[in-house]
Amino acid sequence: MTYKDILHTDRLILRPIVNDDFDAVHSWAMNPENVRYMSWGPNSEEQTREFLPTAKPGKDFAIVLKETGKAIGSCGIYPDSNNDTASMGWILHIDHWQKGYGTELAAELIRYGFEDLKLRRLYANCAAENYGSYRIMERNGMRREALHIQSFWARIDEIWVDEAVYAILAKEYVA
Repeated sequence: MTYKDILHTDRLILRPIVNDDFDAVHSWAMNPENVRYMSWGPNSEEQTREFLPTAKPGKDFAIVLKETGKAIGSCGIYPDSNNDTASMGWILHIDHWQKGYGTELAAELIRYGFEDLKLRRLYANCAAENYGSYRIMERNGMRREALHIQSFWARIDEIWVDEAVYAILAKEYVA
């Protein structure tokens, strides 16, 4: 399978994550508020350094503001072994929440998944109480397909939380 290395939106560039992104990546990866609903983190410097070389072009992207060239988060799309279905995910530095960047980058991941990768289905999971994340999915035409009760360990809060699954099919996608 061939992947594009760089994706563009009106305000963002989604490009491969590189080792030079350490300071930016670590700024959100070490922040407990940023990783509250992630399955990883908060990261030590060593954990962030170990992550960087594992990022895969065409699957893992740095989210960069076109205006400044600054990386403000990361995202990814992860096709299954049949290249039929893929999961998606994202994280934005807390300083860039509530500016529409999440909705914009998710729209581009969905476009990329259906138009470039020719996938049949895309899905994403989030803590059911993570309003910002599930609203990004809803704004992009994804529907809640499941709610798994107390299935996700929220490490920061040290509690079990409900996990919501959202998805969209290629036949439902509107460019």
